[in-house]
Amino acid sequence: MSTDQDLNLRKIKAKVQGRKPLPVDVKNRFSVMIPLIKRDGEIHLLFEKRAFTLRNQPGEISFPGGRIEKGESPREAAVRETAEELLISEREIEIYSEGDFVVNPYAAIIYTFVGEIKKDFDKISPSEDEVEKVFTVPLSYFLKTKPKSYKINLRVERNKEFPYHLIPNGVNYKFKRGREEVLFYEYEDEIIWGFTAKMARRFVENLMS
Repeated sequence: MSTDQDLNLRKIKAKVQGRKPLPVDVKNRFSVMIPLIKRDGEIHLLFEKRAFTLRNQPGEISFPGGRIEKGESPREAAVRETAEELLISEREIEIYSEGDFVVNPYAAIIYTFVGEIKKDFDKISPSEDEVEKVFTVPLSYFLKTKPKSYKINLRVERNKEFPYHLIPNGVNYKFKRGREEVLFYEYEDEIIWGFTAKMARRFVENLMS
């Protein structure tokens, strides 16, 4: 690592020019696909129910996707994870475009990619290690249905280790509080909620704008 003695304005300029900006303090990067699939002559969105044996979010509804590996682009991760979870070939996945992304309060950024699964739904047998089952919802349902919306409060939990004496007003410092919108779609016996519901709604909003 360069020290201040090694740096001058020319070297600083060379280091910062052309560098792609990244979000600060994001420790985890994920990428998912919002998969469209033709079924019975109609466009559907494909969802997974996560395997109950998974450590994180077992049994929840999600889009295919996962953690971005080192040296991998978000697009590459979305395609790889979709192929691995659905046990299909990457050639059977067509990415249309990059969608909107989320930076959540838990130090994670989640990218989305909109695309098409070019395989008959009835021939998809997902990985049992990761997926309990797959199902589809007609796109028309999301075009016609508004999700239920609820708010949850986000607040700072104080602890004894924090050096309050170093900041103005000490322990009485007024940390910012936030609110997060949590969405729910109820389709037949399935509950699509949280980030997955939020991305489904944003996708539909973009189609209608």
